[in-house]
Amino acid sequence: MTTVLLKKVLLGNGETLAYRERSGGHIPLVLVHGNMTSSKHWDLVLENMDGRYKIYAVDMRGFGESSYHREIASIKDLSDDLKDWVDVLGLKGFSMLGWSTGGAVAMQYVIDYPDDCQNLILLASASTRGYPFYGTKEDGTPDVGKRLRTIDEVKLDKGKTIPVQAAYDGNDRDFLRGLWNALIYSHNQPEARRYEEYIDDMRTQRNLAHIYQALNTFNISDVHNGLVGGTGKAGMISIPVLVIRGERDYVITKEMTEEIIGDIGENAAFVELKNSGHSPLIDDLDQLLDTIHSFLQTKEELA
Repeated sequence: MTTVLLKKVLLGNGETLAYRERSGGHIPLVLVHGNMTSSKHWDLVLENMDGRYKIYAVDMRGFGESSYHREIASIKDLSDDLKDWVDVLGLKGFSMLGWSTGGAVAMQYVIDYPDDCQNLILLASASTRGYPFYGTKEDGTPDVGKRLRTIDEVKLDKGKTIPVQAAYDGNDRDFLRGLWNALIYSHNQPEARRYEEYIDDMRTQRNLAHIYQALNTFNISDVHNGLVGGTGKAGMISIPVLVIRGERDYVITKEMTEEIIGDIGENAAFVELKNSGHSPLIDDLDQLLDTIHSFLQTKEELA
């Protein structure tokens, strides 16, 4: 029987990162969560993935049980934390799976530390060109003609940042549940007890606006994303990459996924998950795990 333990390590920068480690297994796999989540939201993967895999799921800085002593300014800040964590644990030759914002962090990681990771899986990932944040019209709809540019503008956004932060602070569970039902769990929902635990976990986030702005300014492509120029480093990702998107994802557009595939190049393969949205973990866990297993097993056989 496998067990999952919550552990913590102190990094050299003074931050403490929490992580969940599943017992057993010998093939290392690192899971990187997205915005409004933590390692808690990987629970179904930890419970159901093939026992051959030794799984680590980290809480990034400002999420879950990790600390948030210093504000982040970029996705790279999070990927550098991840590198320190990897080094403390002595992990080597692992595969990495990044979900949503975690996909951006994972891409930055394998660019900066190309010798650590063997395979990269991007699940409903933010684009290589970031995730744009726009102002809000009086009717509450996005103002695509007004790209938010600074962290102060993001903090004052009445359409996204202020109401979500207010829901965190005020424990407005109905708001958070409604938001996730509209955008994330638009087809299937977690069972009631698990859903309540997920909402508790959402409210641990202490860096909402900073994550929004980090995504807004993330760009590893070779083109300008409308706010910042790209670093041109996406093409440096040389390990096998699997890009996964649910066909009914209301958060990550088809165009964003096409940007990832185009910017990384020929070593990026794509799989579309049928009847799934932004959380295939809930919509169709079996389909998701089968897709991941197939990719990783093929790469192991070729190694």
